[in-house]
Amino acid sequence: MAGTDQTKADLTDAAPGPAMILVAPQMGENIGTAARAMLNFSLTELRLVAPRDGWPSERARAVSSGADIVIDKAALFARTDEAVADLDYVIATTARSRDMMKPVLTPESAAAKLREVIASGRKAGVLFGPERTGLTNDDVVLADAIMMVPVNPAFASINLAQAVLLLGYEWFKTGDATPPERMDYLATRPATKEELLGLFEHLEGELDRFGFLKPIEKRPSMIRNIRNLFQRAGMTEQEVRTFRGIVASLTRRVPKGQGPEGGEGA
Repeated sequence: MAGTDQTKADLTDAAPGPAMILVAPQMGENIGTAARAMLNFSLTELRLVAPRDGWPSERARAVSSGADIVIDKAALFARTDEAVADLDYVIATTARSRDMMKPVLTPESAAAKLREVIASGRKAGVLFGPERTGLTNDDVVLADAIMMVPVNPAFASINLAQAVLLLGYEWFKTGDATPPERMDYLATRPATKEELLGLFEHLEGELDRFGFLKPIEKRPSMIRNIRNLFQRAGMTEQEVRTFRGIVASLTRRVPKGQGPEGGEGA
């Protein structure tokens, strides 16, 4: 279970999610990988309609990589209409257009609609067909909307677990507060302005000593350019200390025959 961290908070029971309904899944492996994809995004309600190889399935459990909560809670139904009977809103996934007047959603818009429905206290589910044939028209007619994944039209083949993963990811995003960009500082932290100013003064002092900041009338603009460069770097406290160590190391000994201002060394 690479990537699993038992010290992290488990969001599985944080809020209800849509039921993932697998219609006539062909193999236990397909069910198990779909269950794994579900639990990645805190979805636990799995419904199975007439799985070809029967249920329960040890192959499904084995390939689920520990998603036992999904496998153990899976509900078995003989027909699709029975599997959706208690739901208020259903989306059918399909890779091809159907001759039906239904809204066609992307995974992103489908997830937003599911979140809206569930937030209102209603129950929702998503229908996924078998990998070889997909949902029948009789299955699709039970749905309120269709979800189609934007993919390469010349190769639109995605497997069952991939389809579940795409919807699960978009569902999770609608309730996730993770910022779109962040820095993992691990054992350090962002440098304070005081630490940056210390670096600037250290570096500029050595540059003055070696005659770099000349001519004198250009010194203020050169200083601003150098400081802006380091400001853009978003340095950590550790990086500031490391860079100051580099400056100190490079300026501790003056090469033989050279000194500050380009003069002779002592």
